[in-house]
Amino acid sequence: MQTETLHVEGMSCGHCVKAVESSVGELEGVSKVHVHLEEGTVDVEYDTAKISHNDIVEAIDDQGYDVKQ
Repeated sequence: MQTETLHVEGMSCGHCVKAVESSVGELEGVSKVHVHLEEGTVDVEYDTAKISHNDIVEAIDDQGYDVKQ
């Protein structure tokens, strides 16, 4: 398992939190997702054998938010 903190721009409300947590949490290989709205970060714990960093970034991008690399 790997834990990563992503810096995400554009999240501003509870709906944003739910959108990111549900889209990333549904990905196979992701075991934990926690959004820190005030900090603009997302903590993700995932299995690198099942999913990649880029897959997680794409899921967040698909919700309309920008991940800072």
